[in-house]
Amino acid sequence: MPEFKELTRYTTLLVVDALALLSFILMVAWSWWFALPLVFFVILAVIGIYDVTQKRHSILRNYPILGHMRFIFEGIRPEIRQYLIESDQDEEPFSRDDRSLVYQRAKGQEDARPFGTRERVYDAGYSWVTHSVQPKEIHDHNFRTLIGGKDCKQPYSASLYNISAMSFGSLSANAIEALNTGAQLGGFAHDTGEGSVSRYHKAGGGDLIWQIASGYFGCRAADGSFDAEKYKETVALDQIKMVELKLSQGAKPGHGGMLPASKISPEIAEARGIPEGVDCISPAAHSAFSTPLEMMEFIGQLRDMSGGKPVGFKLCIGHQREFMCMVKAMLETGITPDFIVVDGTEGGTGAAPVEFSNHVGMPMVEGLTFVHNTLRGAGIRDQIKVGAAGKIVHAFDIARALALGADWCNSARGFMFAIGCIQAQACHTNHCPVGVATQDKTRMRALSVSHKSKRVARFHENTMEALAEMTGAAALDHPSDFLPRHLMMRQSDRSMTEGSNVYAYLPEGYLLDDNAKDYRGNKTRWARARADSFAPID
Repeated sequence: MPEFKELTRYTTLLVVDALALLSFILMVAWSWWFALPLVFFVILAVIGIYDVTQKRHSILRNYPILGHMRFIFEGIRPEIRQYLIESDQDEEPFSRDDRSLVYQRAKGQEDARPFGTRERVYDAGYSWVTHSVQPKEIHDHNFRTLIGGKDCKQPYSASLYNISAMSFGSLSANAIEALNTGAQLGGFAHDTGEGSVSRYHKAGGGDLIWQIASGYFGCRAADGSFDAEKYKETVALDQIKMVELKLSQGAKPGHGGMLPASKISPEIAEARGIPEGVDCISPAAHSAFSTPLEMMEFIGQLRDMSGGKPVGFKLCIGHQREFMCMVKAMLETGITPDFIVVDGTEGGTGAAPVEFSNHVGMPMVEGLTFVHNTLRGAGIRDQIKVGAAGKIVHAFDIARALALGADWCNSARGFMFAIGCIQAQACHTNHCPVGVATQDKTRMRALSVSHKSKRVARFHENTMEALAEMTGAAALDHPSDFLPRHLMMRQSDRSMTEGSNVYAYLPEGYLLDDNAKDYRGNKTRWARARADSFAPID
């Protein structure tokens, strides 16, 4: 009996062999047409014999031929789940509801929904905006905020909703050009990502936020260090409206990277200022500074060399004390960034170690609240504009971020959806089915720049219109008027609370007042923070 059970594992191979033999007999005895099934079954038999003899895959060794079904279904599992199994509210990582809303607004289609909400309004975590019995009608939804502090000579009037950092190299040439052309059509900004300014950004003609990361692409010396002369040359481009120093990224904070030589095309080498045929290293930390004081001095130099354009930095909050070190350095040097962008761990990326995506970095809501209140506690919140990024795709996302302290919002994946991303999650394979996250020219040609750029502009326009309607419903004049008290959230199945009870604005200057109350342990962290080092005092 045990021998029979062992034999059943090879049933598929035995059946295929039998069918191959039967096809051969029928071909000889009856018709040459049976040569076709004979070839088919012989191929399967060869595959089966190879499966039994190979040593790499245990499943194939025990279940020849049939075991391949496991690998086939594993390969298309995301598509099966997305189209056949997951509900409209399942976030993997964006729900079908959210994706559909972006698609509809990008296409200019009806985005209303019948039969009421599908949200589980009595579940913990549900949140909403409070409305007024005397709503206002807002006609102009070209909402903007002026970015530029006391040392800025060329302040930038930014939209409240812009395209977040995505590099040429991670995204295709057509995707970059479509995004930037859409930004130009809609009058909003496009962050270059750390891959610097490419010819496709320039072709779009839209406003750019030039991101400079630890690899210093676009201003990189041969040894990988910062090159001031190359920086001056790049930043002089009129399209560049702001400069963003990237300290960390929400999806993989504290993690460097390597661009292998095989992926460095002539166009990528041109944009990043790196040689072809050599692996390019992006270290986890910057080499241009090592202390908070040096960081502020570097920001001041970047602003001076740019001719006074707004310069700021982006980070995902990790050690809260280290951000306080930066703030202490601002107070000591008198140099403040023009803006800070807070990225959440829920942010996206082309590829990241699973542990970093899942378990490193602070979510956007908590990070934004902390940064906003730390700047308030140091008495310099009015000198610095704060941006927020991390799964912000519709008007409520924007309203919530503004209420928690942001001055504007950025979105990457929302605008990716606008140009056709279907969340295939194949960004790291170079096999993106819609030509967005690939360098394969045969795949990227599917993405029409002229068509998709209009969708980018339309998505932005319709989202701003929705934000205007939500702002008016709350009887406010501008989205920047949203405060934590305009938010309500359910803490459990039976209780709810006002946003100001959870995400309250802390008093101005409380970190500098020895007699002030210590909120959430912030004064203890402040006491351990130092301007001359990122290391703690104790």
